[in-house]
This record gives sequence, C-alpha cells and structure tokens, in this order.
Amino acid sequence: MGLGWRGAAGTLRRRTEGSRYLLVTLLLLLCGFWEAHTQTDDGKSVYFWETGPWGRCMGSDCGPGGSQSRAVWCAHVDGWTTLHTNCDQGERPSNQRNCFRVCDWHKDLYDWKLGAWNECAPVSARTFGAARPFTCSGGEEGIQTREVNCLLKLDGTPAEDCICDYFEPMPRLEQACLIPCPQDCVVSEYSPWTSCSKTCGTGLRNRVRSVLVPPLFGGSVCPNLTEFQSCKPGPCTGPEGMYSLRIGAWSPCSLPQARTARQAKRRKGKGEGLRDRPGVKDPETRELIQKKRTRNRLNRQESPFWDIQVGYQTRDVICIHRNGSAAGRSLCTMRDLPLTVQSCVLPKDCQLTDWTDWGPCSKACVDPVFPRGNRTRSRQVLQFPVGEGADCPQVEELESCEPQGDGVPPCATYTWRSTEWSDCRVDVLLSQQDRRRNNATELCGGGLQTREVYCVEANAELLKYLNDLREKDKAGQTQRQQKPSVPPLLSISFQITASRPVENRLCEGPIPNRSQLCQIPCPIECEVSPWGAWGPCTFENCDDQAGKKGFKLRKRRITNEPTGGPGNCPHLVEAVPCDEPSCYEWKLLSLDQCVPGDQKKCGPGSQLPQIQCVNSNGEVGDANLCSSSPAPEPVPCEVPCSRDCVLSDWTPWSTCSQTCSSKTIEGKQMRIRSILAYNAGEGGAMCPNSSSLQEVRNCNEHACTVYHWSTGAWGLCSEDPSSTSLNTSTSGRAAGSPQGLCSTGLQTRKVMCVRVNVGQVPPKKCPDGPRPGTVRPCQLPCRKDCIVTPFSDWTPCPVTCDEAGNPVKSKQWRKRLVIQLPSNGGQECPEPLEEEKDCEVPKVCPGFRWKTHKWRKCQLVPWFLRQESPTAQESCGPGLQTRAVSCRQLDGTQADIGECLRYAKAMPVITQPCQLPCQDDCQLTNWSKFSSCTADCVGVRTRKRALIGRSKKKDKCKNTQMYPLSETQYCPCDKYNAQPVGNWSDCILPEGGRVESVLGLKVQGDIKECGQGYRYQAMVCYDQDSRLVETLRCNSHGYIEEACIIPCPSDCKLSEWSNWSRCSKSCGSGVKVRSKWLREKPYNGGRPCPKLDHLNQVPLSAQVYEVVPCQSDCNQYVWLAEPWSVWKVSNVDLKENCGEGVQTRKVRCMLNTIDGPSESVEDYLCDPEEMPLGARESRLPCPEDCVLNDWGPWSRCSLPCTRTNSRIRTAYPIRSPSVGRQCPDTTDKEPCGLNLNCFNYFYNITDWSTCQLSQNAVCGSGIKTRMLDCVRSDGKSVDIKFCEELNLEKKWQMNISCVVECPVNCQLSEWSPWSDCSQTCGLEGKMWRQRSVVQASQGDGRPCPSQMEQWKPCPVRPCYRWQYSPWSECRVESVVCGHGTRYRNLSCFVSDGSMDSEGEGSLVDEELCSSLELAVDGDKQITLKEACTLPCPGECYLMEWSDWSSCVSICVRDAAVDFGSVQVRSRAVLAQEPENLQLCPDQAWESQPCSGGECYEYKWLSSVRANSTRPLIWCQRSDGLSVTGGCPPVNPPTTNGSCDPPCLLPRSFCSEAGICMCEEGFTEVLSSTGQLDQCAPIPVLEIPTAGDKKGDVKTSRAINPTQPSTTQPGRTGRTWYLQPYGPDGKLKMWVYGVAAGAFVLLIFIVSMIYLACSYCATVHRSLKAQESNANGTAVWVGHNAHEMIYTCPDCQEPAPSSSSS
Repeated sequence: MGLGWRGAAGTLRRRTEGSRYLLVTLLLLLCGFWEAHTQTDDGKSVYFWETGPWGRCMGSDCGPGGSQSRAVWCAHVDGWTTLHTNCDQGERPSNQRNCFRVCDWHKDLYDWKLGAWNECAPVSARTFGAARPFTCSGGEEGIQTREVNCLLKLDGTPAEDCICDYFEPMPRLEQACLIPCPQDCVVSEYSPWTSCSKTCGTGLRNRVRSVLVPPLFGGSVCPNLTEFQSCKPGPCTGPEGMYSLRIGAWSPCSLPQARTARQAKRRKGKGEGLRDRPGVKDPETRELIQKKRTRNRLNRQESPFWDIQVGYQTRDVICIHRNGSAAGRSLCTMRDLPLTVQSCVLPKDCQLTDWTDWGPCSKACVDPVFPRGNRTRSRQVLQFPVGEGADCPQVEELESCEPQGDGVPPCATYTWRSTEWSDCRVDVLLSQQDRRRNNATELCGGGLQTREVYCVEANAELLKYLNDLREKDKAGQTQRQQKPSVPPLLSISFQITASRPVENRLCEGPIPNRSQLCQIPCPIECEVSPWGAWGPCTFENCDDQAGKKGFKLRKRRITNEPTGGPGNCPHLVEAVPCDEPSCYEWKLLSLDQCVPGDQKKCGPGSQLPQIQCVNSNGEVGDANLCSSSPAPEPVPCEVPCSRDCVLSDWTPWSTCSQTCSSKTIEGKQMRIRSILAYNAGEGGAMCPNSSSLQEVRNCNEHACTVYHWSTGAWGLCSEDPSSTSLNTSTSGRAAGSPQGLCSTGLQTRKVMCVRVNVGQVPPKKCPDGPRPGTVRPCQLPCRKDCIVTPFSDWTPCPVTCDEAGNPVKSKQWRKRLVIQLPSNGGQECPEPLEEEKDCEVPKVCPGFRWKTHKWRKCQLVPWFLRQESPTAQESCGPGLQTRAVSCRQLDGTQADIGECLRYAKAMPVITQPCQLPCQDDCQLTNWSKFSSCTADCVGVRTRKRALIGRSKKKDKCKNTQMYPLSETQYCPCDKYNAQPVGNWSDCILPEGGRVESVLGLKVQGDIKECGQGYRYQAMVCYDQDSRLVETLRCNSHGYIEEACIIPCPSDCKLSEWSNWSRCSKSCGSGVKVRSKWLREKPYNGGRPCPKLDHLNQVPLSAQVYEVVPCQSDCNQYVWLAEPWSVWKVSNVDLKENCGEGVQTRKVRCMLNTIDGPSESVEDYLCDPEEMPLGARESRLPCPEDCVLNDWGPWSRCSLPCTRTNSRIRTAYPIRSPSVGRQCPDTTDKEPCGLNLNCFNYFYNITDWSTCQLSQNAVCGSGIKTRMLDCVRSDGKSVDIKFCEELNLEKKWQMNISCVVECPVNCQLSEWSPWSDCSQTCGLEGKMWRQRSVVQASQGDGRPCPSQMEQWKPCPVRPCYRWQYSPWSECRVESVVCGHGTRYRNLSCFVSDGSMDSEGEGSLVDEELCSSLELAVDGDKQITLKEACTLPCPGECYLMEWSDWSSCVSICVRDAAVDFGSVQVRSRAVLAQEPENLQLCPDQAWESQPCSGGECYEYKWLSSVRANSTRPLIWCQRSDGLSVTGGCPPVNPPTTNGSCDPPCLLPRSFCSEAGICMCEEGFTEVLSSTGQLDQCAPIPVLEIPTAGDKKGDVKTSRAINPTQPSTTQPGRTGRTWYLQPYGPDGKLKMWVYGVAAGAFVLLIFIVSMIYLACSYCATVHRSLKAQESNANGTAVWVGHNAHEMIYTCPDCQEPAPSSSSS
C-alpha cells in the first residue's frame, strides 16, 4: 500500500497543461492524501522495500557467468530506514542477478550498430496535448530518431547495451533536423491572348502561363495554366466544316506470320542446292564460293551482330466530328489517302554477354602512400540495338582495388641523386668590369660549384633481389643456403654506378640544390724579417775544423708561414767566406772603472774587461772552449788629477757604413768623446786637440761576395719505388682518408748555390750546414676513374600519324650522366653519353573506324498487307533497306566491334527509306557533279541528270518544273582577308636547339637572356562572308613577327682600389684606408652596388671604403743626439777657463734599423716629446774642482705613482777635487708625479677590422684583425715593451675568421616547353612557358628578373561545332490533323570561340565538321525527328513542353539554409471549342534537379492605375519577374486611395470592399454616423498551451522576433483571442458571464491550493525536493498590460507576485 502513496505523490509533475489539467491535478492530490491517510492507519502499510543501484559485474571468467548485487532495505514512508522484518518478505526484491562480465578483448567482438535516421518529425508533433497553430518561416525544427543496438559482430546477435557501453558510450538516438516549409507552386504571367480559334461563329481565345517553381514539401498545387475566353469573329456565311480526317499513330513494328516460315524454307532450299550442286569440288572454286558467300552474308546482315529484320506497321485513318466523335470516312473530304502500312525495322534491344572476371589490379605492389589501384572487367556485344531498341549499357566497368595475396613486392620508390660537384669556380662571381676575369687561374676565395640532379629508383636493388627470389621459386631452384646474412635492405650496398636515371617527374619532394658556394683556399705568401747582422767568422763545421775556410753568416726568420710550408719561402741564410775562422770567441761585456797604477789616486791606469766565451750563435760556452784565442787584455786608461784636463768616455761605435768591403768601398765606424773640464794652466795635463776627440776604424772588411742556397719548385708527387702500397684507382675516397690519399710518394726539387748578383756557382762556395733538402715525402692522391650511370630507358616512341593516316617517323633517346670525372690518371669517360635511334614505325596507325557495306535491296511491305490500299501496286512503292557495318583498323584489318564502340565515332545508320519506282513514276539518274569553274567569282556551274527508260516518253516526266534535269549556281567566290588580332606577345629570344634533354635535366652553361628577340601577334583570316577560316587561306603561317630587344643587364661599375693611406698613427695602432669610386650605376637588373658611403648627394661622388687597422713601430724613428760641444763660458776667466757656460749638440731624427739608426729623416716623424735637449746651461768645472760624468738615466718610479715615491739618477766623479774642495751630490732625486715622470700602462684593444680577403679573392672566408696597443696613463701610445715588462694579462683574441657574402647571381632554370594552347580554337588561345629560380641571388649578386613566364598567341583556328536547326512544324501527310512528325537538321557552324560568340556562328559546309565527334553540346544521342501531334479542328489538346525554367534554389535567404535547386517545364491546355472543354486533358509539369540555383524572395507590390481609384497589386520576384504564388499569404498591400474618406486612423486599412477596417487584435469603434472612430485593442485572455515551457508566462502582444510570422498582424502562434466588443463598440453579454464565472473559479482554486499545500508542508516534508515546482497559472491581462500571477509558495520556487511592463 505504501507504493500506492508514492504513485499518488508522483502525479505532481513539472508541467502545466491549462486549467483543466490543474483541476485534475488538484483532485488527484486530494485523493492521494485521503488514501495515504487511510493507509497510515494500517500498521504494515507504512513500510516498503527500497533498492540501491546494481553494482559492478564481478566474476572469475569473462562473459555471461558474472554476477552483480545491490543493496535492499526496508524504509518507512517518512524516509527513515527500519528493520527488514517490518516489510513484507514475500515482496522483497532480489539483491543479486546474473550479468555479462566485460573484458578488454570483448572490444573486438561487440560493437554498436547504428540504424538509419528516420524521417524528420516536427517538434510540435511530439509535444503532449493539442497541436498549436504553427507558422513556418524557412523551415520547421524537427527531430530525427534512429535505433542503436549492441550486436555481436560475428552473427549480428543482439547483446546487452552495457557491453558496448563499456568501451564506447552509446551514440545519440536523436538529432535535430529541419523540415522545409511548404513551397507553393509559382507560375509566370499570362501570355497575350491567342487569336480566335474560329474565323466565324463562336470560338475560343486562350492565354497560357508556365510553371516557374513546382510545388514542394506539401505546398499548394499549381493553378490553371490556361484561361479561356469566348470570341465571335462574325456569323458564318456558309456551312461550317464539321469533319476532319485524322491520322493515328503507327503501331509497333511486327513480322507477318507467314514470312518467317517462307524465309526459312527458302534458305533451306538454297543451302541444300548448294551442297548438292555438282562441279564445285575444286578447292579453289570452293574457296571463291565460300568468300562470296561470306561477303553476301555480311551484306544480308545475317551476322549475329546484325540480325536486322524488316517488318511492317500500320495506322488508322478516321474521320472525326468537331466534337471529337468518330464519323464515317465518307463524310470527310477525300484527297490522296495517306499510307496506312509501311516497312519498319523490327526493334531489338542491345544484348551483352555476362561480365568477364575482374582483371588484375593495376597496383601490383605495396604502396603506403597510394595503396589502391584500379581493375576492370568488360562484356561483349551480342546484339546491337536495332530500330527503337534499348541502347547498349556500359560495356566496361572500373573499380578500385588493392593487391591481394602473399609476397606482394613493395612498389618502386624514387629519390633524387646528384652527380659529383664540379670544380670550384670563382670567375662566375666576378662582376662585368672586374679585370681579374682575364686571369681566372690565380683567383681564390669563395666560389660556386654545380652539379646535375637526376631521379633514380631508390629500391631497385631490393626489387631485383626479390624478383630473383621469385624467379628461383618458379624454377624450383630455391637456394636457401645462399640467403644473405643480413636482411635484404641492409645487404644492398649503395653503388652510385648502379642507379639508372629515370624521368624526373617520378621523384617527389624538393629538388636538391644544383649549385652551392665553395671555397678555394687562398695561398698565404711567405713573409720574412729583415736581415740580421753578420755573425763572426766561423768554421763551416766546428766538429771538423780542418782547413782555414770559414764563413760569416747573416740570417732572417719567417714572420708569416706560407701555404705549403717553409719550402716556398726565399732563402733565410746568406754567407760570405772569411779567413781565420773560429768556433768560439771572447765577447766583451763591459769594462770596469779605471784603476790608476801604483796605487795612486790619479794618473795612468787600466780597465779590466768583463768577458764571456760565446759561439757563432752568441750562445755562452765554457771558457776552455776559447782557450785557442787570447783573452782581451786590460784596456789602458787615465784617471785625471785635480789639475788635469777631463775627457768624457768614448761613445759606442756607430753602425758600419757598409755591409761589405771591396776595392772601392770600405766600411767605417766612428766614436767620439768630449772635454768635460780644462786643465789648470801649466800644472795639469793638457787637453788634446779636436782630432783626438774622435776615432775611426774599419768594419765589415769581408768581400762583397755573398752566397746562398737557391731552391726550385717541388716536382710532382711520384710513387716511391721502395714503398709497397700501390696507387689503385678508386671510385671514391679511401676509407679513413678524408682527402682521398692512397699512398706515400716522393717529391724532388733542384738546389743550387747562387752568388748574389752573379748567378749559379759551384756548390762548394756555399756552406753545407744550411743546405736545403732535395727530396721530401708526399701523399699520392688516388686515381679517380670516370663513373657514369647506366643508360636510361629509351624514351617512348610517340605514335604520330599524318592526315592521310600514315605513321610518321620519329626518334627516341636515351642518355647517361657523368657522376664522377676522371682525375689523377684515372680511366676516361666512355663515349657517347647520349644515343638516339629511329623509332620502329608501326605498320598501322592506332585507331578504329566503321566500315559500311552495300545497301540491301529495298524491301516492301508484303503485298497481302497493302493490297487493300487503292493506290498501291504490288512491285513498287516505299520500302526500307538495310546494310551492315563492321569495325576496322585504320589499315582496313578486321577489328572487334567493341573497339569501334569505344574509340570510333558514332555508328553509321543501318537503315534508310527507299522507293521502288512504279511504272507510272518518273525515274531519273542521280545528279552529276557540278561542272568546274574557269575562275573564282566568274560565271556559273551546272549539274545534270536524265530520265531513264520509259520515263523519257511520259509527258508528265518531261515537265521540267516538276522534274528539273539541270541546276545552275554561281561559281563560288572565295575572297579572304587577313588581319591581326589580339595583343603582342612577350619578347621571346630564339631557341638555340634542343636545350632540354630527354630526362628533363638542366643543361649547364650560360643561357643567353638578352639581346634581339621577336614578339608575335596572331593573324586571323576571314572569307568574303566574314566567316573565320584557316589562316592558310590567307597565305599566312598565323603570326606577324616583329623584332624586339631584351636589354642586357649592366652591373654596377666601380673604380679600382686606391693605394692604402699611411697609418694614421706613427706609434701604436691606427688605421689605413683605401676606397673605390662609383663610375656607373646598375641598370636593367644588373648587379647592385655595394653599400656606398655617400659623402654628399652628388651620385658620382659616392665611394666605398675599406678600413683596416695598422701597427706602427714606436722605435721606427728615433732621435739621435751627437756629443755635447765644447763649453762656451760666458764669464771667461782666461786663466782658469771655467765658470758658467753653455753646451750645444745636434739632434736628428733617424730611421732606425736592425743595425741601428741609418739615415736622417724629417723631424716630424719622431715623437717631439721624446726629443733630447739641443742645448744646456751648466757650470764648467774649474781646475781642482770635482768633475762628475754626465748624469745617468733616471730610475723608474715604482707603481703605483704617488708623491711619496721618488726616482733618482746618479753620477760618479771622474776627477777628484783638490784638498779642501768637495764633490757635489752624485745622486739626484725627484718625486714621482702621475703623468709627469711616472706613468701607468695598460693594453688597449682596437675595434675589429672589416673582413679582409686575399687580393685574388672575391668573397668567402677571410680574417678580421685587431691590434693591441700599449697606452700610457696620459693617453699616449707607447712601445709595446712597456706593457710587456709589466707582465700585463693578454686576454684578447687578435684574429678571427669571417665570411664575406658571395655575390651569387640569380640562376634560373631553362624555359619549360610551351604549354598546350589554352583554347583548342578561336581567337583568344595562348601558350605559356615558365622558368623557376634554381639559385636565388645572394649578397650583391644579380637579382632575379621579374618575368618568370612568357606567353605567345596560338595560331587562330576556326571553332567548328554541330548545331541543331529549330524544329519544323508538325507535318501530317496530306491531311488536316493527327499523329505526324517534326524534323530538324544538324548543321556545321563556325565561330571565333570568344565569350560574345557563344551560341552564335555562321553556317558552313558539313565537311568542315567531319573530324568532329557527332554530338551537340556534349550529347551524342542525335535526334533529328520526333513524333508530334497536329490537333484537329475543335480538339482540346496539350501544348508542347515549355522551355526549362531558370534554376531556382529552395532556400531561406536570411538563415543561409539551402534545400537544393530545381527547374521545371510545363504543358498548358489549348481549347478550340467551348463545348469540348470537358474533354480537355490535364495540364502537366515535370521538374529536375539542377545546380547553381538563385535564391529568390517574393513580395507584394502595388501601384495606382491611371484613371482608377483601385490599386494594382501584384507579387514580384526579387529578379523583377511578376509571378503568381510565392508571396506570403497575408493581406496584400493596399493604398488608402480606394476608400472614401481615406483610412488615416492608426491600425486601420482599406478592405477589398472599400470599407475602413481595423487590423487583427483591434476592434472597430464607430461614430454615430457609422464612420470608423478608432481601433481599440482587444483584451486578451492568454492561456499557456501544450507547447509552452516551464514558467513561460510572457504576455507580450508583439510577435516573437525570433520566429518570423506569416500570420496577420497582432496574432501570435499560441494565443486564443476572444472578441468582447460588438460592431457598435459595446461589450457583448457573454463577457459579463465569463467574468463572473472566472471570479468564482478563482476563489475555488485559491482555496483548494491553500488546503492542499498546507497538508503537503506538514506531512510530506521529505518529498518536497522531489515535487514539481510549477502548477497551473492563470493570467489576466488588462488594457494597461498589467498581469497577476498566482503560485503555490510552498510547493515551488518563489515567483514574483506581480509585475508591470
């Protein structure tokens, strides 16, 4: 019983179904409450069983053996759980059940099966309750459903949905769809009225219209297409013709019954007679008879293909009354009675054999990219269609396929291969004016190298391997033990010699680069230092000191290692012979102070020398090694006494004036000293004279005979006979040797002794020690043989035929490519690389043609069938004759019929009507040919025929009007006029032969891209009738040719480089500059100028600079100070010659060399800050004064420089003072001041230079350099030694490699072959050819031209086409009406093929169209006659079909929804007699789908007609066509001009009756005079209908903007409207009754809701969340649009109590 309560509670649904459903709901609630109350009194009824959801299917095995469980418990009606014993155990649900345990492998066994979508059903039809009025706009929303089931794949057995749902969610069962709106029939306007059907009496006039859009999707049917109107031209003066002779349609063709038996009997008799005939046993005669029989059989069409039977057909000829009833033939006026029986061909349908088996798949290999191929099957024709028989269906069928079976080999794959890169060439990068073009051998740096790219079969070796295996299997010679040890793909070694080139089109993907940048290393020139000083005289070999011969050597070193090693440097050692050589000698380091002898303080003494024993290289050795040479003695000296003259020390010896000595030249050295103090009168030693103050000695006394070793260039590397490795030829580089080096060889060179300025001398003149070697090892490069590909396959032979059908000879080519050029003595390339040969000419051109055989005899209808005809004769009259056709190759050989069906033109006709002349008929010969004309456009030509036999004597045959015997026509006047047409083509250079090879490979080499070419304009030829003809008629080859010029590109022209400027700094790092000037700008696409540095705006002043750093030796120029002069004492004391005075000396700037300052230069080259003083003031010591030597150099200030540090200089006394006198300080000290006498030093790094190339390089790898300066803290650059002495860190890289972008000119491919003409005929055809960019320009290279394609016009050819003439009138033989025939002709027309000439053209001879396929607008089914009906007088009949209407799209314009396109044609009815209208046939229309239809809109339009107050209203389509149908079914627009007075009030309109009325939703309020006073809105009681959604209580009076409506204004699609006002504007009586009833009902409803909800709130709180939150709602809408809504506050969500708009 508890379940009953739940069922009652469940009736509270979230739905409102109107007031009636509200009452039912309330009553059910009350019943439910009452029943629950009574059940609650029962102790057991308040408990019920509750179940949980089923759990997961469990089990050990997969499949149906699983089990699942669920929870079951006992619950109280209030929702709480209680003991199981409180519930009825007999009703306890099961808590376990069997189930299907799904496992992963079930996925392959089960799957969802999707059914087809059902028809789209409107949503409104699925809604509960009554259907609502629906307004369709564009389409109605609908729902489609389908069945979805889980099935076992194996046999389709249904399974539980949970199995499939385990792997994939169930597909959707419903989907939204759109139901098109009904499309009413749309018809055109009426045509004008026809003339009256009668000339007297009462007749009919007709006007018709055609169907433009058929009725679709349940739209309204088409209206009548015809309107009738009676007419009376006038009374008839005589009797009216009431009867007409009418011809019926021909009956089906049939054979007379007796004829077949007679023919069989006759054939049998003939056959037996032939066999029994004697005298034909001769084999030759029998063969001739057999051939004749075969020929006759073919002509008789007894072939199974041509089983043509001639039968007969009949028709009725009756006399009918105007009202359509039949009458006696005698009532009709009889003229010649038409034929009622005629010969015909018995129709036979096409018969075919069964389909053959499917042929092999065109894809016989595995191709992952395109896995599918095609296969075909065919069937043969057994019987051709004859007469009206059905045509042959398709005789060949194609379907896609995949290769089947095991062991299907992979398809051939293709890949790009390339030849070896050519040698690197730099000259191709040079600009036009570069002088280095003339000497390309010395060029280096960046260059360009090229190669050819070709296509090969990538897996050819694998396919060959697999093919060999298959061949062995076929032969039964499988050698399993010879299988490769690795898989075949891995065992195929890549051999470039095995790749045969194929056509380039087979390779896909990007083509590899055919050119690349390369580098020729620039040779590094050897740079050496200046010569060093001459060394001492030493033995040639100190270990062997025999003899007295010695050498003095001087050396220089390599400062820049050259390419190829030091062997390419000049000699580094020079020698001069000398006497008394020694290997070791004493070297004087210094002299000690002068020590007087006898322990005196002054006077003569000696200086002890400090010496070392050194060898000829200056290396210190043991003193014993110099024992053979006496050690230097002490040097005598003198310490001046206090009154002696004091002299300074000797200066160092100057550099030697000469490097060697001869008879005329001697080297000299000099040293000097000066007087520091004079002697004291007579008591002291006197000062020497001035000549004694300097000394001169000889130096470099060796003779000027200098010798050195000179070396020649290294010879070629040759094999070393002692080496065991041989230089074998190779196809590539040796393994592990990147340079391709095979073995070690030897190089030799010539070494000779050379005397400077003399030449070669005997080797003994030069010392052996520095002699260079004459042999050195070298690496022999491998011999490289020429490698070529195998020859490509021969190009296919094109099968071309001339006009006569004879094969034309042609050639085929094949070629091979050089992959690797020979070098180092390798094998030369074979000849030739390209071969050609004549193609084998086929015996016959491929093609098929129909061959027609002789016409058979004319066959008449059997006499017994036509003997009743009054005019018929037995042996004459109209008949039918047939012939056979056969299929032949072009050479006449018999071919299968199917070949002609497939490849030949339309089959010739096999039947034609014929006439057997009767005795009374006139018989004439055929027309002769026209006579020839003597000249064009002059005279006439004639043709003749003659009467035959008895016809010559018959008078009627002699009537030349009826039977003319000659015809005359003017001679043809063929005049032709040529004129140009179209634009000029591009300028095209003449082609230089066959530049494109057969494989499509690019031919390397320069392509002429400028100069004189030609441009072309098409010529057109017209005849005298302005018809297009072949250009040959105008003696033209089709073009006007005109010379043109393609300007050649001119590169930017610059001057040569200027000389380098001097380094900007004389000490340290600076820059030097050189420049080029612009001479000529580029034009016509020449190479652009490099980035110019514009100093000003004058174009020719632009120049390009190159700036590089430079380093100047800070000691390159030095100041040289001579000794101080004699003192010039200002206070001369003649007695003592001392006191204050001045000393001067000469200071010069000298060029410093390794031997010391050599020559004087300009003073500005030396650092002015370093210039020594040229004069000094001092005090000349007096006699007995202390004399000090000159101050020594200042000591260096210690770093950092601070004032607390100081520097000193010292001097020592040369002459001691007398007693009582003191020497001055021998030490001078001064503080260190920053940037005064103390400096900090640091390195300064310059910027990188521009990328510097070799002089012979254009681009490529170069070097960027920078310099390291030593900079003093005051910013002055000083000698680098100052920084080096401080051991400062050098962390900079001084050189880096760089690349100068190469100026690569744009490289283009060859021009492609000219394309086919864009049009096969006409004036506008063009041919195109293209080229592509093979290498884009780089750097300052010449850019690519903009013209990448060229066009030229095609020769103008006339456009011929077959075209029908219009249909003739319906012809009925010699009678008034009935079934007849209409005809049309097939003619040849010519046009110029332009868009303007489509459908137009001029008629020409049919011979000009003979080469065309017999088809009209692509339709091969040629129809030249068809049956028609000529109506009899008074008959009501259907017109001929109208033309197809324009294609119309059934669409929704705003919603972009399209339901397809359609076009239609129709047949209207025409009537002639008013009394026969009931006998008229039904009008007809037919439609067909089409494409590209236009989407039209329809709308009402109106205008006021002249002299009328009524408006003219019509429906117009958006293309401007006036139509009937299509416009929305609302009141058409009207004007207020037809109502008087006009309707000017709001919401009013003028009705068709001319009365002002209100729109829907408003009622008329009239004035006392009966005129419309106002349009008052009608109060609306809106009741939600079945289709309303929850809570949808909107009461807007406006039409829903989202659903365009076609109903009248003021209505919505789901509202009931009540009209409470009468015509007088007062409320009707029923309104008061309804108001009172509604008030009582409202009170009742509110009371019931209150009672029900109160009880619900107290008893059933647990069910509150599950109940519906909506109930019935009543809404009253007043004039001010206020609304009042009543809801249950406890049973649903809160809702607003009132709202206003």
